[in-house]
Amino acid sequence: MTQMHNPPHPSETLRENILPALELTVTEAAKQLGVSRTALLRVLNGKAALSPEMALRLENWLGVENGGRADLWITQQAAYDLWQARQAGTPTVQRAAIRH
Repeated sequence: MTQMHNPPHPSETLRENILPALELTVTEAAKQLGVSRTALLRVLNGKAALSPEMALRLENWLGVENGGRADLWITQQAAYDLWQARQAGTPTVQRAAIRH
């Protein structure tokens, strides 16, 4: 099995690509998204996961045609979360006895 690289937290895309491209401050972006500056900062700093609600806000804000699809944001968050969980160690469980 090949070792998967650490996928980026969705905040990297927002912080490094979206906000600079739109020439927006965090405060302006938070206002447009309808969230508090603190809530957006927590996501941008990787301190909070990008929630389904935030993904829908991004979809409505950016538009699907501009890369704002909510399912893609959630997929990116899930890939990041799964990688982090794998790094913490796979939980030990008893394998299910599958009957054929």
